[in-house]
Amino acid sequence: MLGLTGVLLALLLGLVILQFCKFQWTAKRLPPGPTPLPIIGNLWTVKFQLHHETLMQLARTYGNIMTLWAGQTPLIVLNGYQAVRDALVSNSENFSDRPVTPFFKLFANEKGIIVSNGHTWKQQRRFGLKTLRDLGLGKKGLEWRIQGEAQRLVEFIYSLEGRALDPKRCLMNSVSNVVTAMSFGHHFPLDDKLFLQLIESTDSVANFFGTHWGQLYDAFPWLMHRLPGPQQQTMQHLEFLRSFVMQEIRHHQENPSGDPQDVIDFYLDQIAKTKDDPTSTFNEGNLMQVLIDFFLAGTETTTTTLQWALLYMVIYPDIQDKVQKELDACVETEVIHYEDRKRLQYTNAVIHEIQRCRTALPCALPRQCVKDSTVQGYWIKEGTIIVFNLASAHCDPNHWDAPDTFTPTNFLDMDGNFKSNEAFLPFSAGHRICMGEQLAKTELFIFFTSLLRAFTFRLPQGVTEVNMTGIFGTTFKPHPYQICAIRR
Repeated sequence: MLGLTGVLLALLLGLVILQFCKFQWTAKRLPPGPTPLPIIGNLWTVKFQLHHETLMQLARTYGNIMTLWAGQTPLIVLNGYQAVRDALVSNSENFSDRPVTPFFKLFANEKGIIVSNGHTWKQQRRFGLKTLRDLGLGKKGLEWRIQGEAQRLVEFIYSLEGRALDPKRCLMNSVSNVVTAMSFGHHFPLDDKLFLQLIESTDSVANFFGTHWGQLYDAFPWLMHRLPGPQQQTMQHLEFLRSFVMQEIRHHQENPSGDPQDVIDFYLDQIAKTKDDPTSTFNEGNLMQVLIDFFLAGTETTTTTLQWALLYMVIYPDIQDKVQKELDACVETEVIHYEDRKRLQYTNAVIHEIQRCRTALPCALPRQCVKDSTVQGYWIKEGTIIVFNLASAHCDPNHWDAPDTFTPTNFLDMDGNFKSNEAFLPFSAGHRICMGEQLAKTELFIFFTSLLRAFTFRLPQGVTEVNMTGIFGTTFKPHPYQICAIRR
């Protein structure tokens, strides 16, 4: 028996040594990085999470282009504006694929827009962009819906009469209702139970990828799929989203409208138009995933940014006061329009500075190298997974006057006029730039200005400190907090 145990231990040790040698051999052809451990790679080094701040710390040792191992899989991590830009913009087509990771496969099975590739991605994205335009993106039609939700949010907060609230739920409900109206043709009451379950499921699925559990799932899917843990709850939430969306699709099929009014209408028309085209990817499976993609992408980052926005206003009351004075002086109409940003130079700068300091999607979603490429002298093999640390571009001292300080002057010139900065990349760049960038910009501006025009935000009595470290998942959220909205 001892002899058998000894053989098994020797075999195990031999496998570990073999794995270590494999890491070392492969690493010779990759950018530098911390030494990986057998089986888990560098997951221990990064505490099982690709946190943007951890990646920036490692970059000080290994450079702005480095290699980390997620289990058996090497990841090339790009830090700093120049490295990120060279890959996202100069080599955009070469880095335009999504990796088919275990969680991405579970989430979409290569359907929809966010994590699909090739012909499917091109057709679905082209449809998404056209439909957004048809529904009024960049025009008064969609802006009117955003203004209506902003007003409903203001009225809800009015009803609290200054009592402390955690703004996450009401912000998320309001932002989500813009997407539901656009996708399904109707919105929900803010206290609707089904809607609240939809919000909870959206939050769970959208943030799972970036958590410790998400990284473990991708490294060891065969094990994590069977073990108890948060991943099981996320799978249940994903099934709820699919069921909810399919009910909406069935309702549209059973009650056809005349002219298309929402995403489902436009998509069902597209299925009918292309039914005889063998190259078409328009079908119910892709429709369901496109709707889930719209909902997740259109809700999470905008809600998170607005949470940070209100938190920054209570921390910097002088900046809040300056925004409100500019709103009072420059906006005379009852409803705020996106066009007003051209006159609200300081307010516009504040919104951009919030996005810079607390990038909602700090590491974007990973890409995959389409063909052998070179970035700043490093050869990257076809099929390699790339991680873009967008937050590091927002802290790059070569491109920002005050990279470590929250100051709207990062976006203002000497005359106090708004100025853009090429290193500002909250929506990524290149072929995979956020499809809903214009929608998100419009929402952020109208929701933020509507709230600041109606209320002054303060910490509840007795609260003197605020936790600004944030919670890292797929998005970078603030810790739960409460504020008081005092009617102006």
